[in-house]
Amino acid sequence: MTGWSDLTGQEAAIALLREAASDPAAMTHGWLVTGPPGSGRSNLAFAFAAELLTPPASADAPGGDPTTGAGATARDAVAAQVAARTHPDLAVLATDRVVITIDEVRQLVAQSQYSPSVAPYRVIIVEDADRMSERTSNVLLKALEEPPPRTVWILCAPSAADLIPTIRSRVRAVRLRVPSVTEVADLLTRRDGVEPTLAEQAAREAQSHIGMAHRLATDAEARERRRRTLELALGVQSVSGAVLAAEQLVALATDDAKAFTAEREALEREAALRSLGIEPGGTVPPALRGSLKALEEDQKRRATRSVRDGVDRVLVDLLSLHRDVLLLQLGADLELVNESMRARLEEAARRGSAEQSLAALDAIAQARRRVEGNTPPLLAIEAMLITASGRAALGSPA
Repeated sequence: MTGWSDLTGQEAAIALLREAASDPAAMTHGWLVTGPPGSGRSNLAFAFAAELLTPPASADAPGGDPTTGAGATARDAVAAQVAARTHPDLAVLATDRVVITIDEVRQLVAQSQYSPSVAPYRVIIVEDADRMSERTSNVLLKALEEPPPRTVWILCAPSAADLIPTIRSRVRAVRLRVPSVTEVADLLTRRDGVEPTLAEQAAREAQSHIGMAHRLATDAEARERRRRTLELALGVQSVSGAVLAAEQLVALATDDAKAFTAEREALEREAALRSLGIEPGGTVPPALRGSLKALEEDQKRRATRSVRDGVDRVLVDLLSLHRDVLLLQLGADLELVNESMRARLEEAARRGSAEQSLAALDAIAQARRRVEGNTPPLLAIEAMLITASGRAALGSPA
């Protein structure tokens, strides 16, 4: 397993990176992987890292890594280390906070100066590179301008425009496309064993976001929270109803964020214990408790970003809702994102107008900008629901 199998619809990008990994003349020290959320930016980066970190002379030799089992190849052993983020020549900066700090980048830059210990390259991955300020980006720029000969930087961002021009000029860009609903559904069926009908529904409702589609397909509670979100929005008929619905939507987003991060935090703790040589459930020696304490504090600091991302997922779902209503009002012959709620959507389409649906879409887009700009989510969603329901234009009493 190299990680390439976790990608779908990205054959051109995979071919480009595999060719570069196999041909030193085609390699460059800096790469930028861009694409919309859910397209597989991080998965592609780690698959590329596994390819770069595998010693070519022993790619098919039996490996002795216990995490992969007896008889596993060296390639599988490296892939397992990359997946666990434990490879000695791999450094990763992944943040769930609002910004990447300058100290985090400085630490990475210092690591980049060391020669690889066991692999052909030292690989450094920066997820969400768009979260760097200009000052922080300039620290990274210096490392990209004068890189050590066997260090490879892989940056991930939604688009090249999210990085400063001087960084863009020093990296080779790889653009990912949005996979189709069918491609994502096929991946869920093949990789996760999801029943085809459920896989297709999850892929459509996630709007081809691979990670979210996986969650909707495998977590009944996540599907129920999403359904409840759409029902609440459809049920708003007054200003007071908008205020009550906003409170419930924020609560749903918070619950969803907690559920989304709980499993990840448990896996992080398990990986930390394993890296410290402690069996699950074992006693942590006092000398090692500081490492776990730092992990716990980092997880707490990520809570704000996690809730904000949860609110944004709610708003994206509401965008799909009003988009579907607008299509029905216009009689457009296009597939609905929320096909499972067609009857409720048709009712909403008859009750409102295309002008109201367009206003709702604009209000949701504005709410996303406001939340990103640190407006309290409750206030942003209240204002959005009042506009989306048509109450603001009608001047309807509470």
